[in-house]
Amino acid sequence: MNISVELTFTPLQDNYEPAITAFIKQLRASGFTVLENPLSTQVYGEYDAVMEMLTKEIKNSFSSIEIGLFQIKIVKTDRSDYVADF
Repeated sequence: MNISVELTFTPLQDNYEPAITAFIKQLRASGFTVLENPLSTQVYGEYDAVMEMLTKEIKNSFSSIEIGLFQIKIVKTDRSDYVADF
């Protein structure tokens, strides 16, 4: 089953940009379709593979910061080809 995942990573510290950049670079290197915008990052792919990768990368990101949060939305379909029609 394919999924679409929207993630927002928020390190709660002054020097937050390096942690976000490192996380996004790991997502880009994963081989999944990854789309970014200023507020979130989307990952598209097969459920088990995407979730396995996200589990690893979220843990790595949490290990690199003192305090932070992830906001995650998961949709049961691949929406990577979505184009607004308005």
